[in-house]
Amino acid sequence: MFDWVLSFRVDSAGFLIGCALVAAGLTTVLVVRRGTARSRLLSAVAVVAGAGLGYLLCWLLGDVLNVFGIDLTPTTRAWSAVAFAGVSLAIVSLVRARAWRIVVAGLAIPAFLLVGAVGINQDFGEFTTVGSALGVSPYESFSALPSAHGTITDWRVNGALPRQGKVEQVDIPATHSGFAHRAALVYLPPAALTVHPPALPVIEAFSGQPGQPADLFRSGDLAGLLDQEAATHHGLAPIVVVPDQLGAPDRNPMCVDGPLGNSATYLTKDVPDWIRTHLPVATDRADWFVAGFSQGGTCAIQFGAAHPELFGGVLDISGEVEPTIGPNTVAVGFSGSAAAYAAARPLSILSSKAPYPNTVALFGYGSDDSRYAPGVVRVAAAAGAAGMSSETFVSQGTAHDWHTVRAVLSLALPSVLDRFGIR
Repeated sequence: MFDWVLSFRVDSAGFLIGCALVAAGLTTVLVVRRGTARSRLLSAVAVVAGAGLGYLLCWLLGDVLNVFGIDLTPTTRAWSAVAFAGVSLAIVSLVRARAWRIVVAGLAIPAFLLVGAVGINQDFGEFTTVGSALGVSPYESFSALPSAHGTITDWRVNGALPRQGKVEQVDIPATHSGFAHRAALVYLPPAALTVHPPALPVIEAFSGQPGQPADLFRSGDLAGLLDQEAATHHGLAPIVVVPDQLGAPDRNPMCVDGPLGNSATYLTKDVPDWIRTHLPVATDRADWFVAGFSQGGTCAIQFGAAHPELFGGVLDISGEVEPTIGPNTVAVGFSGSAAAYAAARPLSILSSKAPYPNTVALFGYGSDDSRYAPGVVRVAAAAGAAGMSSETFVSQGTAHDWHTVRAVLSLALPSVLDRFGIR
């Protein structure tokens, strides 16, 4: 009954314009009035003070306290200023106001908060629908699949071929690691949904932090991009498994085994074991990629560098130079061992494991990402120096956001599929 509400797009320009027009209309009613010079001055001061407060909060939370772990863009700061300016105007309009004016001001407050939130969301590219913003999962539980029959080279469509792939949810047991985790998501291309699927290549991928496995599909449109590739390659595309490398949105075990949980064993032992047992996948390392965004990108290069026997390729989108949870990283995440921390850094792993004679390393970042881009360039250079076949993609005009993820995926997937022999 409410499916249309949950599927309503909140990332469209039309929705933002509509919200802005409503807020502007309410503002007009509040501003255009008969009043004293003092009341008009009070309204003007409220607007300026509110805008200043919005900018101040962005500076404090983003630049000083680094709550978000990224540099807030001028667009996000501007929308924050707009929202606070509008709310401030509505609040002062409640002073000694008539009943109708109280109603208008009461409507204006959520209207301005909404237009600010929609503007910031469209700048960051996080939520696409009402359902995704509310965290409603549209994914069904994982269903058992037939065993693989042959390779993608000799595979021919036998029977009906679905037009699109499916994303399903599954709990992957932490048999060896004991790692506390959330459910994983699995993308199955059309070829995997046939009666006799071929042995398909695999991508193990990770969202960022804070985040959840659904982010790569909900915000990164990974399934849609792979469906486009499958449509032109006889239903062939890699199977993608997105496990939970965090345990909770506010946790970051840094993809190592340590006091915060044995996430490395979970992601490089438990998850691959489950994949081989339950999915029609190829077993050669050349058919396995590890990928991720932001903190997930850091995990990807950590694992790709540390386990060349498992992964033949890496895709690191806007990852960090090193795993971190802030000033207490060594004390909390590595039991105070600086040596253990140093050994977990991608640069250290690349140096100690080199050379890599048959590993593909793909990197990507947004051209406006001043905080993370230099680190990506540095790690990409180290990967190349260690013998990996390295390539870097730049998303023009985007920052550390999901616009970058979608752009880099579009740019990098052809190289990934070439590696897998699908293109």
